[in-house]
Amino acid sequence: MDSAQIKRLEALAGIELVKMTGTGNDFILVDNRDAAVPRELMPHLAMGLCQRRRSVGADGMIFLEPSRRVDPVRGTVDWRWHFFNADGSAAEMCGNGGRCAARFAHDMGLAGTEMVFDTTAGPIRAWILDNGVKLEMIHPFGAYQGVELKVDGVVVKMDGVNTGVPHAVIAVEDIDAAPVVPVGRQVRFAQHFAPAGTNVNFACTAGGELVVRTYERGVEDETLACGTGAVASALMLGPAMGLKPPVTVRVRSGERLKVHFDKQGEDFGAVFLEGAAHYVYSGKMHAEALAWLHTQEVSPC
Repeated sequence: MDSAQIKRLEALAGIELVKMTGTGNDFILVDNRDAAVPRELMPHLAMGLCQRRRSVGADGMIFLEPSRRVDPVRGTVDWRWHFFNADGSAAEMCGNGGRCAARFAHDMGLAGTEMVFDTTAGPIRAWILDNGVKLEMIHPFGAYQGVELKVDGVVVKMDGVNTGVPHAVIAVEDIDAAPVVPVGRQVRFAQHFAPAGTNVNFACTAGGELVVRTYERGVEDETLACGTGAVASALMLGPAMGLKPPVTVRVRSGERLKVHFDKQGEDFGAVFLEGAAHYVYSGKMHAEALAWLHTQEVSPC
């Protein structure tokens, strides 16, 4: 990022930011109905503000804009989002981010308690509940079973499915000892999943629940929760582990998500993700929130 781009980002000082969290996944949200943030600056702003310990810090950033589109299946689309991971890369879908964005959209008057919003993965329906938000996920596709990859000389077996973004799911016996970052990173960048890569989930059962830890593509680390990963894990491992829908999924934050689905042979139908979406704070962006970007222009000794 050159100095001219950084100055354009700093000129956005004063825009309203809202911080929200969905079961441990945290996001920066912007009401961009006035188009204050140009589309071409969004990924750079996301990368600048999502940096932890140097700026706001978050797993991703979401810009909400109005929509006048009518979907042939779901009807009027109330709003659309632009979603970016912490590294500035665009993501097709995010379950936890979707719940946070849906609550925010409702509260700022973009939609009622039932809504449809556009994502790169397709239109998503959402309902505001008394104790959280429920999303109708896209129809899962690209399911596979028994893929084996050699990681550090050890064969790792995994299943997977695309629940808006690609996910590999690895069954483990001890979730606390699961090598989420070292193995997750190698699987994420494995040639088998190139060029897009994949998110990687590690899962086991405990007390009638599915316990899941996730290495997230774009964050490039373990996160405290991943909504689409919870869905993928419930679909691919839940029935095999004797869990009937709705499957309760406990994520790394200790919070729980509920995954509803119908198993239809080898296919799935009526997939919903339900969970909490909480506000953390709101405020205005200071130009110095991006000061750290200037240090990236200096070559190391």
